[in-house]
Amino acid sequence: MSLILSIESATKNCSVALSDESGLISLKEEHSEKYIHAERLHVLIKEVIGNRSKDLSAIAISKGPGSYTGLRIGTAAAKGLCFALDLPLIALSTLEHMAAQAREEHPGFDHYLPMIDARRMEVYTATIDSAGNTLQEVQALELAKESFNHLSGTVLTFGDGAGKCEGFLQHPSMEFNSSFLPSAKGMSLLAHSALANKETVDPAYFEPYYLKEFVAGKPKSLL
Repeated sequence: MSLILSIESATKNCSVALSDESGLISLKEEHSEKYIHAERLHVLIKEVIGNRSKDLSAIAISKGPGSYTGLRIGTAAAKGLCFALDLPLIALSTLEHMAAQAREEHPGFDHYLPMIDARRMEVYTATIDSAGNTLQEVQALELAKESFNHLSGTVLTFGDGAGKCEGFLQHPSMEFNSSFLPSAKGMSLLAHSALANKETVDPAYFEPYYLKEFVAGKPKSLL
């Protein structure tokens, strides 16, 4: 039986899960506005794995898009485990596994729009239907009021980018969930499917999917 460790670090939720084909075995996650991944990710990994590191079949990483720093920390941790334990690496789209999680937790919508805040009126998003098919690939989208009016039926917009959309987007049958957090628990089913189909990546050459180039802010003046 395959045992997969999943790591989600693309947003402010630092999340780690252990699963087999039958489902979730263990989940540890912490959310903070200050991005605690550097301090807490390895602690959570140790708590989730326990003494089962030699039983692992693969490591799954949420590849982005998302926080530049969070993705780098998660990727470094995943690569280290892959090299140390000689395991394959599975790279999952953050938005697609968000949609898989939302479809399970909030069934019944015709379309699912995971959104990660990309600042100002821009979001990272994709369009997923109720069967899990990707209708619009991952993109960095500058929102307009009519951005999703072409979608028929009911639409769930969720993630930390959904808050800026509520009261702005004009779709008549759209609901919003800005408190939704991407979690490693949403990665399990996709990760096991990817492993079964041998859809893995080489840890030596894998890089996160940033989608946009990192732009460093100006340091604050010292008093």
